[in-house]
Amino acid sequence: MPWYEFTPTLSPSQPANPNEYTLIPNPLPCPGSNEVLCVIQANDNMGKPILNLALVSEIALALQNRIDTTNVKLKP
Repeated sequence: MPWYEFTPTLSPSQPANPNEYTLIPNPLPCPGSNEVLCVIQANDNMGKPILNLALVSEIALALQNRIDTTNVKLKP
């Protein structure tokens, strides 16, 4: 599955909005204290991630617990 960088353009940012992501060729290194969304791994829909309920829940869990998961990486 491809990786997408979280590139928010809305205020406040909307992690469940596929338009807030940019397709990238490889996952970015996201070292640090795991505070904000960095990249996600998801199925592709014309250059945008498919954000199904399971992935949105995984994003929320990662942000709430400040931990990386299989498909979600955080950064400082």
